[in-house]
Amino acid sequence: MLRVAVVGSGPSGVYTAEALVRQDTVPDVAVDVLDRLPCPYGLVRYGVAPDHEKIKSLQGNLRGVLEGPRVRFLGNVTVGERLGPAELLGLYHAVVYCVGAAADRRLGVPGEDLPGSCSATRFVSWYSAHPDEPPDGFALQARSAVVIGVGNVAVDVARILARGAQDLRRTDVPDAALRALAGSRVTDVHIVGRRGPSQAKFTTKELRELGGLPEVDVLVRPQELELDPAYTDPSGLPAVARRNVEVLREWAERVPRGRARRLHLRFFLRPAELLGEGRVAGARFERTTPDECGGVTGTGRYEEIGAQLVLRSVGYRGVPLAGLPFDEGRGVVPNEEGRVLRDGARSPGEYVAGWIKRGPTGVIGTNRPCAKQTAAALVADAPMLLRARKVPGDPLDGLRALGQDPVAWPGWLAIEAAEAALGRTLERTTVKIPDWPGLLTAAHPGR
Repeated sequence: MLRVAVVGSGPSGVYTAEALVRQDTVPDVAVDVLDRLPCPYGLVRYGVAPDHEKIKSLQGNLRGVLEGPRVRFLGNVTVGERLGPAELLGLYHAVVYCVGAAADRRLGVPGEDLPGSCSATRFVSWYSAHPDEPPDGFALQARSAVVIGVGNVAVDVARILARGAQDLRRTDVPDAALRALAGSRVTDVHIVGRRGPSQAKFTTKELRELGGLPEVDVLVRPQELELDPAYTDPSGLPAVARRNVEVLREWAERVPRGRARRLHLRFFLRPAELLGEGRVAGARFERTTPDECGGVTGTGRYEEIGAQLVLRSVGYRGVPLAGLPFDEGRGVVPNEEGRVLRDGARSPGEYVAGWIKRGPTGVIGTNRPCAKQTAAALVADAPMLLRARKVPGDPLDGLRALGQDPVAWPGWLAIEAAEAALGRTLERTTVKIPDWPGLLTAAHPGR
């Protein structure tokens, strides 16, 4: 039997497991999907906004794989100091690392570390009940918030800040976050990009959702749209960018209705400094202008936006995993079609898939072909791996001997049941448990 560990239970990890058990070249394959958290699904559980039920429904597809007869989910397993790559290769014939890109890119401007300034990912983790983020992490006493970045994550956090908490009661947002959003004093949310609307990274569907928020005026400045060379003739743009420009043009022509909250979409503003003494009080931006290479250049003119909350959403970056090689420039593990490279040579039995393989690009569906490529490489190597490495019968005992206390699938089902019960007590649907003690207690109700 070929025993494989997949580290990470998000889409790239589950798609890798699926590809391995569905191939017929090596019929006898057993896959353990390991995760640091006691809950599966990765960013589908902890990164998709709670009001995006359609995307969150992907959990059903991932669940089908993890419940398969040759796949085993083992949560609460930390790959690191005691259980590193060398130890894993002592328990499995092959290990596939699907650990994503866990770090946020920084702005690199003065004042970035002031209280009230943080990554959008932290805010997403908070309203998604990630156990690493304190349930009371955001009080939302700010009147004005600035979200720096024009991708889908930026749009998500701006939408959550601007919409009414009552609309989120039917979702699984944790109770502490729901209470904070209900008491939010935010009246103005600014989404700010350094380039123009035709170069924004959000999808049209995400963008249009902003225009449908009740009690929210969406404000767009025509003069900023007109700075974009593609604004007057968007016909040569890719379809998504063309539709985005059309939506923004429509909003720029709207007359504000004096609603309770305002959502400002701003372009051609590059962050220069976060302002404040002891706490963030605003952001200073340099006005930019398009250059001949498709980028932007600074104009030397500046504008300040008052804000008591600043969330940066300017991209992600992979982080090194102890014991694995790492390309600092690209933020990935060096690899060749998924095979890990150490000093330029293939490292037998070590593979990568997802963002740690290719960088933070693409959408959830992009992970499927990426995972298939890695799985194909592993299957092609299987005869060599079976000859070269003898592994114990069941790695579970070895994981426990190395200090791990895995939460298997029944433990996850117990967490699901506890979250459903919590929702009933709050007269809501399922409500996520937001902390480590609560999750582990739910996973092991008899302890």
